[in-house]
Amino acid sequence: TTLEPYCPPQCSAAAVPLSSSRPRRARPWRPRPPPPLPPTVSASLPRSTASPAPPAPFTRLASWSWTTNTRCGGWFLDRQITGVHLRSAKKLLRLCEANRGFYVKAGQFVSSLRQVPKEYISTLSCLQDQATPCKYQDIKIVIEQNLGRDLHGIFLEFDEHPIAAASIAQVHRGRLNNNQEVAVKVQYPGLERRMKLDIMTMSLLSKYVSLIFPDYRFEKILLEFERTMSMELDFTQEAKNSERTTSCFRKNDVVKVPHVFWELTTKEVLTMEFCTGHKVDDLDFLRKADISPTKVAKALIELFGEMIFIHGFVHGDPHPGNILVSPRGQGRFSLVLLDHGIYKELDPKFRLDYCKLWKALISLDVQKILELGEQFGVGKYAKYFPLIFTGRTIDSKSALGTQISGEEKTRIKQDLNSLGMDDISSFMESLPPDFLVILRTDGLLRSILGNLGAPRHVRLLAYAKCAIYGHEEQSRLESGAINRITLQIKTSISYLHLRILIELARLLVQFNDYKHKAKDKLSWMLQKISREVLGWYKALM
Repeated sequence: TTLEPYCPPQCSAAAVPLSSSRPRRARPWRPRPPPPLPPTVSASLPRSTASPAPPAPFTRLASWSWTTNTRCGGWFLDRQITGVHLRSAKKLLRLCEANRGFYVKAGQFVSSLRQVPKEYISTLSCLQDQATPCKYQDIKIVIEQNLGRDLHGIFLEFDEHPIAAASIAQVHRGRLNNNQEVAVKVQYPGLERRMKLDIMTMSLLSKYVSLIFPDYRFEKILLEFERTMSMELDFTQEAKNSERTTSCFRKNDVVKVPHVFWELTTKEVLTMEFCTGHKVDDLDFLRKADISPTKVAKALIELFGEMIFIHGFVHGDPHPGNILVSPRGQGRFSLVLLDHGIYKELDPKFRLDYCKLWKALISLDVQKILELGEQFGVGKYAKYFPLIFTGRTIDSKSALGTQISGEEKTRIKQDLNSLGMDDISSFMESLPPDFLVILRTDGLLRSILGNLGAPRHVRLLAYAKCAIYGHEEQSRLESGAINRITLQIKTSISYLHLRILIELARLLVQFNDYKHKAKDKLSWMLQKISREVLGWYKALM
């Protein structure tokens, strides 16, 4: 059987409306020649196939169709998926801006996660400080009602346009009568009532879901969320948190917390020192200011490591809009910490146990991890602690900070697939409230470090250092002067030991990378030599 070239039927002139009444002359159909192969593909083919004979029309058409689909199909599909993500992200943005409050908080959290598609991050990131603001007249009424004076009698200048607008408030720039430049944070009018309605709606939905899915038990998380939101709506509490954070980091010249003006601060209005800066993950700004993103990442994770492991007083909402980088010249910078509404004071016993957990995670002390899991109340789920915090399994053979093997990935996937909703609910319900704050804070910090391009060992080293010092903090306070010196030496030796472990792991990763690159380079050179030898041999034949 012979294959004849396929020719589509000719289109008639009546099928296509023309501006002229004269019939259009049909042209004979000819298959378009396929585009030439790129030089890299042609060079990689054997000499006998690099310049094939011209194919028959049918073969040529099939070749052209396959080449076009291969080169353009993936690109076209990616464009379609990108469009779907972008449309969905814009709809979510409109939903958050229309409902405000909790919905803006949820949008801020989503925009801070590296795991979501980039269209959601780029679209929802405006909710961190550029949400839809409230009308100036409404804001003016809130200020005058809270401060008991006319706006122009308080401020020498007051900008009607907000410099930032987020989930519960917007910030205006002003100048006091003594020329002090300030930032005035004003709560949206009627927000407390809407927040109560949102929480009531969430509680109702949670109950309905638990009726359909009995294994769904997230009421504990909802109660914790209600507690934190009621705390955030009180700006006097935020001012107290701000002053306590200033006291914790008074010896750290990198951390900057805006000064609070108490005489102009109430439950709904907060007046602070005005500080300039850019978002912590603004890479374009960091490059222009000649600031190292890795140094910023190191300073940031050390700041929060000290909060968690040493002070036990943790900022609960560290999204990029709440952390600014302020340049100080010659590559130096300050980290400006904003929005002190959500803080969690860790239980002293929990803080010490968490320090012990991180020491065990870094040295992969399985027995200690399982023992601490019992103390935290999570039981058998303690085996997932190394995976959650360090990215390796409890029985992993991989070095700390390195990529896990393909075999381990397969085993992890099978293990996680075996978990049901009852397992997830039991794990979340059994966690202490302090742990929920830690998990959320650490998740946001890891996303920021990833955006800054910081190596994995930066976070591990900072947490290891702070965990060791935090574990010995109580002992130092209870000991005499001589014992304090002994404990300081012991702490330094412990940290040096863990640092050597992490640095060795990092060097091992670099060695493996160099080994793979050298192997790939050698393989490419051998292939190139074999092709040239084959070409010379065929030319001689």
